[in-house]
Amino acid sequence: MAEKKPEASESEAPPPRKKTKLLLFIVIGILVVVLGGGGAAYFLVKKKNAASAEDTGDDTAMAEKAKAKREHPDAPPVFVKLEAFTVKLQTEQQDAYLQATPELRVLDAPIGEKVKQYMPEIRHKVLLLMSGKKASELSTPQGVQQLANDMRSQINVIIDGPKTQPKVKGKPDGEATTAPSDKADADDSVQDVLFTSFIIQ
Repeated sequence: MAEKKPEASESEAPPPRKKTKLLLFIVIGILVVVLGGGGAAYFLVKKKNAASAEDTGDDTAMAEKAKAKREHPDAPPVFVKLEAFTVKLQTEQQDAYLQATPELRVLDAPIGEKVKQYMPEIRHKVLLLMSGKKASELSTPQGVQQLANDMRSQINVIIDGPKTQPKVKGKPDGEATTAPSDKADADDSVQDVLFTSFIIQ
């Protein structure tokens, strides 16, 4: 019987090893769950902050978008096609009509969606702008480019709001002092207006 006691003590030694392995697996499992949850929470908070920065419409967010666009010039351009416009031009000698189909090159896809939201106001302003022109003003490439610049400027005012300009003596507030240039500012929502069809009859 004295010999049986050592056998019992030997049989009791292995269970603590199994318990340590089990405990090790439990600790590893808890660490994996905690780290996975922490990583998921980090990415969700980061995504939410980025979305809220875009929604606020801050100037800094727009500047960051423009900077990102400059840093990634190989990104595909985003275009928004407007429906065709047909307007009667200002009369000179005989009636003339303009039929044009403009497309807008915008900074990114979210701005393209924003353009669609403002489409009735944009169409109204563009119709007023076109119908105020004379056929002789639109008979040269420079005249057509000036119309495109004016359209770009008007649409950017609708989407981005008016830009503050230095006050000039003798000019009422808000009146443009110079014609829009051929190049848009880097942070303008609409970068260019392109005509895919332009017919004067």
